[in-house]
Amino acid sequence: MHFEFSEDQVRLREQARRLFEEFGASTALRRVLEGEEPYSRALWARMGDLGFLGAALPEEHGGAGAGFLELCVVAEEAGRALASVPFLSSIGIVAPLILAHGDAAQKARFLPRLATGEQVGCLALAEGSGRVSPRGVAARVENGLLTGTKAPVLDGDVAHVAIVAAQGEGSCGLYIVELDAAQVSRSALATIDPTRGQARIELRGVPAERLGRAGWADLEATLDRAAVLAAFEQVGGAERALEMARGYALERHAFGRPIGSFQAIKHKLVDMYVATVLARSNSYYGAWSAAHGAADLGEAAAAARVSATRAYQLCAKENIQVHGGMGFTWALDCHLHYRRAHQLALCLGGLAEWQDRLIGQMVERRTAGDCDGF
Repeated sequence: MHFEFSEDQVRLREQARRLFEEFGASTALRRVLEGEEPYSRALWARMGDLGFLGAALPEEHGGAGAGFLELCVVAEEAGRALASVPFLSSIGIVAPLILAHGDAAQKARFLPRLATGEQVGCLALAEGSGRVSPRGVAARVENGLLTGTKAPVLDGDVAHVAIVAAQGEGSCGLYIVELDAAQVSRSALATIDPTRGQARIELRGVPAERLGRAGWADLEATLDRAAVLAAFEQVGGAERALEMARGYALERHAFGRPIGSFQAIKHKLVDMYVATVLARSNSYYGAWSAAHGAADLGEAAAAARVSATRAYQLCAKENIQVHGGMGFTWALDCHLHYRRAHQLALCLGGLAEWQDRLIGQMVERRTAGDCDGF
């Protein structure tokens, strides 16, 4: 096993970081937060121009023909910069689902536009509170027309196309719906982080295409890979929050010396560092498992998701604490990381759900006798 990125991937990281710095992460994010635009459109378009969005798509579909690890690199830098872009939904979920299960016409129609950023995709799965299961899906398809309500839908307020879970043909399947249809209405939902929009989508007999024969197991496999991408985004954010806290601890003086010299602050910084390193380690293994199609991808994705969620929430909280009274102000970026940490903790299912999945995967592996020393 080799867990280091290649030279090309390192250069991709450097290029992505320069791009996000060029667009001014905090400035662009605040424009979205203050309602001037729904997401950073200029940044999204530039990511498409540079091939970041199509990195894992084949060249015949407008992509760069690279792989999953390249997406992880971009996701980490996006998380570090607090980029307000629908990367996870459009590129981490919708594009790979269409690539893996769509027919030739669906691939030709949607993938090139997703790769350039001309179109944004979203996954419409949840139908309110509680965990999502195939039996709990109430949306239905009859005679090619889909009816139901989905909420919350990550990036559903800005998406052009949705993959919708619905009952039809005797089972729960996945259907492609174009959201500019007259039979679709959307309303934005209030969340802790308005820079990553959530929406309620009502579908009233909208035309829907079945996405191949994709079923629930196929969706879960894609969500495992998306969970690894989300973990990289969380690791990037956690590392940046740690850097902010360390920098302020060295700069801010109290009683004639830097506050970083006080043991209480040292303990906070060490806890943040340990959590971030653990999350990065788990995320790297998750990326390796996803890139190589390893049998333990489900367990690796859950471990990455749990550790990265905990790390980002801890670092975002302690960053505010290290900054003291300044940390609560609108002028500093501390609250932006706090918002994003809690928003990312809920997308793709909450922490408790991923903990249960991790435990279930470990018990299953032990039962199968494939757990040395456990």
